[in-house]
Amino acid sequence: MTLYRNLILVALILTFGVVSLGAYVRLSDAGLGCPDWPGCYGKLTPHHAADAINAELAERPEGPVSHAKAWKEMVHRYAAGTLGLLVLGIAVLGWRGRRETGGGPGLPVLLLGLIVFQALLGMWTVTQLLKPLVVSAHLLGGMATLSLLLWLWLRERGRASRAYFARVDHLRGSVALGLALVVTQIALGGWVSSNYAALACTDFPLCQGLWMPSKDFEHGFTLHRALGETASGALLPMTALTAIHWVHRVMALIVILYLGWLVLRLQRTPGYACMGMAIGGLLVLQVALGISNVLLSLPLAVAVAHNAGAALLLASLVWLNYQVLRR
Repeated sequence: MTLYRNLILVALILTFGVVSLGAYVRLSDAGLGCPDWPGCYGKLTPHHAADAINAELAERPEGPVSHAKAWKEMVHRYAAGTLGLLVLGIAVLGWRGRRETGGGPGLPVLLLGLIVFQALLGMWTVTQLLKPLVVSAHLLGGMATLSLLLWLWLRERGRASRAYFARVDHLRGSVALGLALVVTQIALGGWVSSNYAALACTDFPLCQGLWMPSKDFEHGFTLHRALGETASGALLPMTALTAIHWVHRVMALIVILYLGWLVLRLQRTPGYACMGMAIGGLLVLQVALGISNVLLSLPLAVAVAHNAGAALLLASLVWLNYQVLRR
């Protein structure tokens, strides 16, 4: 099953790239670079759709369509399509060699179903005009794909990957809660990004010069609505964007405190000190990137790095949970 394990590893690395590339597309406002799906104006590449793109540019020069944005969007789709084929291959090999795998074909088949759902979310992201709920779900689907592939890869590495880790049943609840908090924070971060609320507070640690700025939680956290609008179609107020941003900051503080405590526990647990240091380092990096996004007015490179850092922090918690649960 060497091919099987290698495919999983390649898919895992590609998934990290697709998640990061998706963040780049979203943050560079290229999500509607090709306003149809799966092609670009019905063509395979933006090069073949040049006439349609030029016509759109002539009509709306400041609109969401340009040649550069179309290429960004399509490169992301090509990468996601390649990932889908890899996961299909993993599912087929997992099913055919189900007696030789570490845990049967259930997880590969689940991954294949998730990839199909991700493709639908990618289509709806375009056809629903970047509806925040769909965009956020698409981000979470990418993170879930990364997590499941990592779990599958760890499982297929066999017992050797767990040889250096002691049995620590008393940590199971703690590490599971840490993972849940990180997932929640990623979901909130996706909601901030999909609503373009990252700069609702341009100072730190205050927000709009206040510890408690005016906030509209009702409109900010109404899920079923269009981008930039309330459920009734009115313009989304600044207080709603402030509520979204503020909640993300508060949750970040909770995650920092809890993971900081968890890292200290791992430092005192035989075999887990290095993993604790890795989680602690990624946590510090994420905090620095988040603050930089605010103080530097969301530079594209820093914002993409913040998304990639979230994926790495999530992966580290998934790895930790695997080691604790599988002992």
